[in-house]
Amino acid sequence: MRRTTKYPVSGANSLWQVYKTVSFWKVFKNVVIIQIGRYTPFMRLKNWLYRTFLHMEIGEKTALAFMVMPDIMFPEKIKIGRNSIIGYNTTILAHEYLIDEYRLGDVIIGDEVMIGANSTILPGVVIGDRAIVAAGTVVHKDVPPGAFVAGNPMRMIRMNKPLS
Repeated sequence: MRRTTKYPVSGANSLWQVYKTVSFWKVFKNVVIIQIGRYTPFMRLKNWLYRTFLHMEIGEKTALAFMVMPDIMFPEKIKIGRNSIIGYNTTILAHEYLIDEYRLGDVIIGDEVMIGANSTILPGVVIGDRAIVAAGTVVHKDVPPGAFVAGNPMRMIRMNKPLS
């Protein structure tokens, strides 16, 4: 089960009312920083930009590959541990806007996690230490430490043996 907080809305759908839920200027700033980061080939610079201006928690030696897309509205709800790899064009969402409500949830990615290219991580999930997420996976629930998961819908492939 994903850990999200629900916020009901009335009238028009929640995305139509987006700037009642998050400041236009915050989103504008986040888009500019994220676009710079998506194209920046220097990991230290990218991590510094995201830590400093988006208030994301990113561990040492973590690499966000080319075109990774962190949440543009609530990037501060994303925490990535140390020495992890987030693959090309992966999207990390901390929000979802629905017809009658919107939902927010922290995304926690552990240490030494490998997330394959073109994956999507939904709000409110925890990916445990040393987990592997195959390319193209939609992460819609928690991933235990050491697990190898794949697919849409995501399913467990195997549990990796812990290091001695």
